[in-house]
Amino acid sequence: MTVDAWLRAAIADAEERGLPDLKPMLEGLALATSGLRAANLTPDAGGAPLDRTAGSADAADVVSAIHPPDRPPR
Repeated sequence: MTVDAWLRAAIADAEERGLPDLKPMLEGLALATSGLRAANLTPDAGGAPLDRTAGSADAADVVSAIHPPDRPPR
């Protein structure tokens, strides 16, 4: 399903339910979705390999930075 087809169906459904005020929000969601779909969010797989040498962060380092030992995770 395309974003345009989804938007038309969502607007029609909102109008059938008596919720015409949803139209601007649905249009905003469709615009944001189109932008995300068009964005290149994937790093180049052909690039240099990850630096796994001493001093590079691993998952445990990242978790420690987010949740220091004196503060338990939520």
